[in-house]
Amino acid sequence: MKLLLSLLSTAVGLFASEHGGHEGGGAGELLWKIANFAILAGGLGYLIAKSAPAFFRSRSEGIRKDIQDAAELKRQAEAKAAEIEARMRNLSADIEVLRQAAAEEAAREADRIRLETAAAVERLQRQANQEIASAAKAARMELRDYSAELAIQLAAERVREGLTPPVQEALVEDLLADLRKKRNAPEVH
Repeated sequence: MKLLLSLLSTAVGLFASEHGGHEGGGAGELLWKIANFAILAGGLGYLIAKSAPAFFRSRSEGIRKDIQDAAELKRQAEAKAAEIEARMRNLSADIEVLRQAAAEEAAREADRIRLETAAAVERLQRQANQEIASAAKAARMELRDYSAELAIQLAAERVREGLTPPVQEALVEDLLADLRKKRNAPEVH
């Protein structure tokens, strides 16, 4: 800053000595341009010197934090990759365990189905046997009823054939004779 002030004062002193009453000198104009540049450069230098360290410090801290975050993400990704690789190594063993479990389950299911089928077949056979026995009993009863009815019809036909008017008179006479005997007979108690 002191350098800037000394340059400025020197430039003003030179300008004042050269322009002591003259207008528009070439060297004076150059001196004013240098002075303006020096003031501008000094001001910019001051602002840069004042804010640059804080800017670069925060930028460095941001980069350092990003690097730490990236390192942590890398560590997590490597751990995840190691876990996946371990699973992949154990995958064949896990698949074999699943296959064995599936085979055992299939065998148990097949046994269960076989037992259920056998029980269903046995139940159907019992039911069929009962239905056959019931149908046979019904058929025998129907046959007996039909036979009895047929026998009655045959007997009635024979009785009708054998019941001629003289036979009917003889039967009526026998019946009347029996009734008379029962009326004349002493009562036995």
